[in-house]
Amino acid sequence: MNADARELAASFDIEKLTPEFYENPYPIYRALREHEPIKRMPNGSWFLTRYDDLVSAYKSTRVFSSDKKKEFLPKYGDSLLYEHHTTSLVFNDPPAHTRVRRLIMGALSPRAIASMEPDLIALVNRLLDAMAAKGSVDLIDDFASAIPIEVIGNLLDVPQDERGPLREWSLAILGALEPVIGPEAFARGNTAVKDFLGYLEGLVARRRSKPGNPERDVLTRLIQGEDNGERLTEKELLHNCIFLLNAGHETTTNLIGNGLVALSGHAGEKKRLIDNPDLIKTAVEEILRFESSNQLGNRMTTEAVELGGVTLAPGTSVTLCIGAANRDPAQFANPETFDIGRTPNRHLAFGTGAHQCAGMALARLEGAIAISRFLARFPDYELNGEPVRGGRARFRGFLSVPCEV
Repeated sequence: MNADARELAASFDIEKLTPEFYENPYPIYRALREHEPIKRMPNGSWFLTRYDDLVSAYKSTRVFSSDKKKEFLPKYGDSLLYEHHTTSLVFNDPPAHTRVRRLIMGALSPRAIASMEPDLIALVNRLLDAMAAKGSVDLIDDFASAIPIEVIGNLLDVPQDERGPLREWSLAILGALEPVIGPEAFARGNTAVKDFLGYLEGLVARRRSKPGNPERDVLTRLIQGEDNGERLTEKELLHNCIFLLNAGHETTTNLIGNGLVALSGHAGEKKRLIDNPDLIKTAVEEILRFESSNQLGNRMTTEAVELGGVTLAPGTSVTLCIGAANRDPAQFANPETFDIGRTPNRHLAFGTGAHQCAGMALARLEGAIAISRFLARFPDYELNGEPVRGGRARFRGFLSVPCEV
């Protein structure tokens, strides 16, 4: 086993992933953690798998930059994908990151999130009613993906009859963030950004002429800016609306889908949660740790830095493997065990430091309400076909999960 693990680690290349990796990357992550925790890739980048190394990188924002202009130019060229991914909040450093994040966080205050709970419960109940009427359902199409699209659509006050294309646009744009993409994925992503921008230009124009309530409508708040006169440029506004819709969509879909699949495969933990519904908060944290919705992050060094005995030169691209760090035995006891009562559980599914996910409180609320109410309604649910993985390294989730409720 040790020799096999060494070989797994030695042969790993982020740009040449196998079907086995997409199905279950954790044996490879474990091998890398044990044998080459700071591994140089053939393309010259470095791949980090230890919890403590990721925390160091996350917290050293000056040395480990999130600005992607240099890294993304060879990948995207002078394209709309390049413009989008180098303008959005997540791929920028302070002060631009701080300015945009402050505006978004103001609209995602604890009070604002608490006010969303009644509508979220009503939405989940409607979806559960529809699934009960069908009997045979798809956990993704009929449930997991329907929830965040509605929640983020409500946040930006996108009219109900205009939400149809949002999911496909989101999947295409986020799909272009995979380590390697072909011409089709590149074209699909660019078209999605173009169509998304075109739609948002019209929506923003309508909202400028007829503002909503900035306490509940994030788009109105972003348009109006802060009381001190802080405003986003038009380009920043449009691209960060795309970012909000994308960031709140696929990761939360994955949280709900991954959670229901994991529970179905761990009958003891499923029964434990049904019998003890007050464990839902720790259960959501364990789902986020055990099957992190977002598995990979990226940084670039701005100066020479030593990490775990390895010196990284300035301008080095670094991949932070969240999926591996969240199963690091140095941080988590019995990390391969799915334990819905696990405490403490300082996972990195939302990152940490200045770039910690701005929407994590909302994602936790969506996950808790969706999963707890699903289990209360359908305690005997069973998968009745092979779940179909999304075929992504960065975003881990399912495209389809056939289920009998």
